[in-house]
Amino acid sequence: MLPRIAFTPGEPAGIGPDLAIRMAQQDWQAQLCVIADAELLTQRAKQLGLPLTLQPYNAAAKSTANPPGSLSIIHTPLEAPVVAGELNPANGSYVVQTLHRASEGNLNGEFDAVVTGPVHKGVINQAGIAFSGHTEYFAQQANCNDVVMLLATEGLRVALVTTHIPLAYVAKAITRERLEMVLRIIHDDFRQKWNIQQPRMIICGLNPHAGEGGHLGREELDVINPTLQQLRLEGMNLVGPLPADTLFQPKYLEQADVVVAMYHDQGLPVLKYKGFGNAVNITLGLPFIRTSVDHGTALDLAGKSEVNDGSCRLAIATAIDMVNATRS
Repeated sequence: MLPRIAFTPGEPAGIGPDLAIRMAQQDWQAQLCVIADAELLTQRAKQLGLPLTLQPYNAAAKSTANPPGSLSIIHTPLEAPVVAGELNPANGSYVVQTLHRASEGNLNGEFDAVVTGPVHKGVINQAGIAFSGHTEYFAQQANCNDVVMLLATEGLRVALVTTHIPLAYVAKAITRERLEMVLRIIHDDFRQKWNIQQPRMIICGLNPHAGEGGHLGREELDVINPTLQQLRLEGMNLVGPLPADTLFQPKYLEQADVVVAMYHDQGLPVLKYKGFGNAVNITLGLPFIRTSVDHGTALDLAGKSEVNDGSCRLAIATAIDMVNATRS
């Protein structure tokens, strides 16, 4: 059976609905099941001048590829009418309902993966719903305490030990326990979701020159090195810690399955320079496959024809590849 992929467009006033419609024009070896308001997609397709046929979703039917120009639809009604480019907090609960349906379907095995379009966290919170992001929401739904953020583009994957915290807090957040947890999740997910049985991980140092023997900081000596050594004894393939300013070169990357950066702006500027608009966000540690676009809602482009859909295409292709790898 072909992979059955849930797709949540996210913020209805943004480019998420546009992306869903554009993805419908592609020939995927998967069944794309969009969780959204049917009339929203129909109206937006007319606005974009693109053909769209919405086929009612049947969970009991065999998963088959959608004909070009069509999507399987799990109709989720809006709370209020949508104007492209104009946020409305009344639809905050609608967005969360689509995520709940996708999460529920992935947890019970109905779907093989979920691909998420961009949400606007601020407007969801304005609706009175505590929401800090897709990652945290899916982790809570799956009862996962720990997840890892990984971004990927052609030829490079970067996972993060810490994510959205102030730079002043990073050093204290990198403990042996956290680093070990992150590396175990990466190791296990590469084995389970990519079928890479011995993933080679290149580890960034935290400090300039990876601490230069303790002269530029002791985190490498006190935290990072002991943790890596412990995990190497268990059989993990870990290289480093290496200075982050010199490891992003073919000498290291050609042999790497993933680079592990200590903080957000250590690894992601390199990845986004290499593949901005053609990168995918992947959440590791969940009991299901979740990929996402690497950009925001782009309200100014909603309903227009200038949207770059490269990240969305890659997110779907990556999810399909991961599903197929888990089956091999």
